[in-house]
Amino acid sequence: MTAPDVPRDVLRDAAALYVDLHAHPELSGAEVRTAGVLAARLERDGCTVTRGVGGHGVVGVLRNGPGPTVMVRAELDALPVRERTGLKYASTVPGVMHACGHDLHTAAAAGALALLAGARDSWRGTLVLVGQPAEETLSGARAMLDDGLYERFGTPDAVLAQHCAPLPAGSVAHGPGPLMSAGATLDVVVHGRGGHAGTPQLAVDPVVTAAAVVMRLQTVVSRETAPGERVVLTVGSLHAGDRANVIPSEARLSVSVRAFTDASLTRATGAVRRIVRAECAASGCDREPEITVTAASPALVADPDTALRVRRAHEDAFGAHRVTGWPGSTATEDFPHYAAGGVPVAYWMLGATGARQWRTARDGGEPVPANHTDTFAPDVRTALPAGITAMATAARSLLGVPADGAEAPGASGRREGAAR
Repeated sequence: MTAPDVPRDVLRDAAALYVDLHAHPELSGAEVRTAGVLAARLERDGCTVTRGVGGHGVVGVLRNGPGPTVMVRAELDALPVRERTGLKYASTVPGVMHACGHDLHTAAAAGALALLAGARDSWRGTLVLVGQPAEETLSGARAMLDDGLYERFGTPDAVLAQHCAPLPAGSVAHGPGPLMSAGATLDVVVHGRGGHAGTPQLAVDPVVTAAAVVMRLQTVVSRETAPGERVVLTVGSLHAGDRANVIPSEARLSVSVRAFTDASLTRATGAVRRIVRAECAASGCDREPEITVTAASPALVADPDTALRVRRAHEDAFGAHRVTGWPGSTATEDFPHYAAGGVPVAYWMLGATGARQWRTARDGGEPVPANHTDTFAPDVRTALPAGITAMATAARSLLGVPADGAEAPGASGRREGAAR
């Protein structure tokens, strides 16, 4: 199967789902409409659907006789970004945008399930599609697992996911080592003493303390981390005060730390705690700062055997020249939680950049917009059929094979025009 072989009806429906989701993005924990749209689509394609798993999570189960259980994960949430793509189907929600491709992942997963639902004579087993909420806050996977995902729907023999990346659309990329870094998010509250801007000597200014914290945190990577060690620290949010003539009583920071080993992550987060406390003490803060880890996820490492089977399936589907290597990214995912208890997982990157845009960037022109930027826009005409093909072929490579051409239950009722 190659990308052009995706049946027209499957591709048309997946494209309509993508456009709908892109135009109506919802933030982490608020994916009510998105979950409903996906659930309806899965029910239409023959799944037994359960809503409200771990929040707004959706689980669709497609049974096709005895065999392995393969779980496919897609994300439902968007980001607090104001879209500037100029697309006809741009976000209609002010300040919210699918800037990370979760709409593409969901549409591709739904398309892959529809394709396999229409070709039941080619596989055996159970296909489970998980629409996961709150990936961007690194909390959705854990919430679904804590809500009994594996206990209620069966521990899968493999879990699959893909993520779009600034690579040529129509290609996929696999990596031998950590595909994404481990990460932790720390929320910090610096407690100062409020006062009048004209009498700063009577106050303890948390703005100055927070600024000192931000600058000192830069040394965690530059002076406390070995040059060959991959660690990233970002202060993504800093809020304090409302008026120029009022010294506020507190400042709030959100800090993201990423590393490829647990030891590096532990050391870096420990340094954040130490620096925050030291700067507060140096400023004479009356109270200790509050430091809370609000999200954490381990490094994403695929099961070698499962990843190899998936890569070979992709090479057969796309051709080896369209399956490239991936060096690992300091982005962080909560997908590694699905490997709890030794469940094999496989994960790959899906090219999302159109040919013209790629050539322009390669020749020194405008760079390709990265994920999480307000101009991020996958080349849907190429990336979506490739995403459907990538997920369908990966799942099929891990599902069972019909014995001697025996027809699976419900095979005669497949959708007209579906791939054989």
